[in-house]
Amino acid sequence: MNKIPFLDLKAQYQTIRAEVLPALEAVCESTGFAQGPATKVFEQEFAAYCGVKHCVTLNTGTSALHVAMLCLGIGPGDEVIMPAETFIATAWGASYVGAKPVFVDIDPVRRTLDPKKVEAAITRRTKAIIPVHLYGMPADMDAILAVANKHGIPVVEDAAQSQGARYKGRRVGPFGVMTCTSFYPGKNLGAYGEGGALLTSSDEYAAHARRLRDHGQSQRYCHDEVGFNYRMDGFQGAVLSIKLKHLDAWNAARAAHARRYNELLQGLPVTLPSFPADSESVWHLYVIECDNRDAIREKLSAAGVDTGLHYPVPLHLQKVYAWLGHRKGDFPVSEKLADRGLSLPMFAELTDEQVQAVAAAVRAAVRAG
Repeated sequence: MNKIPFLDLKAQYQTIRAEVLPALEAVCESTGFAQGPATKVFEQEFAAYCGVKHCVTLNTGTSALHVAMLCLGIGPGDEVIMPAETFIATAWGASYVGAKPVFVDIDPVRRTLDPKKVEAAITRRTKAIIPVHLYGMPADMDAILAVANKHGIPVVEDAAQSQGARYKGRRVGPFGVMTCTSFYPGKNLGAYGEGGALLTSSDEYAAHARRLRDHGQSQRYCHDEVGFNYRMDGFQGAVLSIKLKHLDAWNAARAAHARRYNELLQGLPVTLPSFPADSESVWHLYVIECDNRDAIREKLSAAGVDTGLHYPVPLHLQKVYAWLGHRKGDFPVSEKLADRGLSLPMFAELTDEQVQAVAAAVRAAVRAG
């Protein structure tokens, strides 16, 4: 068996090459390089796909989180609740506007923001709650929204890893007042460079976000507020429109791989990811939890299996947030996942032979201790 990569974007490219190259050439011919026609087409397509009124494309998902905080008027002295275990970009939006990130532990089954622990974190300064659909698994949105609505706090979804995921039959995106997503190349819906978007059904938030991404312009050369150069380039819009047509099939393949992994890894002293009945994960990552994680990872590498760590240092223990005064043990579920989580190869083009080989290598590595 040849080496099995953690992610193989080249394999994906080969399946859509005949669609991508003419689309990139069309952008060159149109010269619509910066927030051009291709991005506008994609905005319309992706908004319809997610079931929202507006998609505002941006240069990154991090920028989307920043813009969302600005649209809500969040600033110094305010607080934003979010999970302790996620990629650090979730916290940057709050930090960029001078607000305080308030971390909450995750649910051990879904591995997303624990609704039962959110209410205790709310203060008079709380101005937003950001649930993250981590690893492609939707958060428990009904429970989170119930707490948020009780206190009149807006919810902003972080869907950077969950394009196409469903919660109770609806794709993630329309549950919060805004949703932020990323099209970083390794995402389920990945660009050929950087990219992101803000989704909303609010005309006001959409208009504000469009101004903010383009230097604060209400019309050309008329700047109403401090803005940013957060535009998406035309090549990314063209690529994303093509990939969107394939996204559901790719996500279905990932889900099949996840089910196969779960079948093949049953009986091992490891924690396998769950399949909640109310949700359809898109399996951006397939993460097991195991003791001696680092040693097992080394054994898998020696066996030719690439793996990943997402995310080995939870946000409350990051140096950048030391000023918050957290200590190890404050969020035990998040810390346990950070210490034990191991991401196995996951991409649509994986073959069943490769999945079986990965599972066999995991079994051997775990049993070896």
